[in-house]
Amino acid sequence: MIIRKIILFYILIITLTLSLLSIGCSLNIIKQRLSPPQKIESGILFQYDAPSARQVNLAGNFPDNEWLKNGFIIDVMRDDGKNGDRISGDGIWSIVKRLSSGRYEYKFVVDRNSWFEDPNALETSEDGYGGKNSVLIVK
Repeated sequence: MIIRKIILFYILIITLTLSLLSIGCSLNIIKQRLSPPQKIESGILFQYDAPSARQVNLAGNFPDNEWLKNGFIIDVMRDDGKNGDRISGDGIWSIVKRLSSGRYEYKFVVDRNSWFEDPNALETSEDGYGGKNSVLIVK
């Protein structure tokens, strides 16, 4: 009798789990992962998913950026359907940056105060502050 209850319990749990998974897929709750930075015709396309952000910047050891040394007016990413961004207002922030060959470290800065590594980056390195920088190698 106890074994039968245990089996029924597990069947119920599995059924509920499968139901929730199918609902999640049909409602597009699971987001499609973005590509890592990629070379396109006009440069390197960087993208970051931040639907509630008011501003996103690309910060890094790029020659003209130096970790936003000159403030938040440089490398401002867009969610306006232009300059590498595909759909306006979808929360995917984009920027196309011309880079020469080399190894670059970078992060995304959301609303001028929260620094994030790129969850889609192929490589990371220690940032010296207990976190990680995303790494991009341009050939």
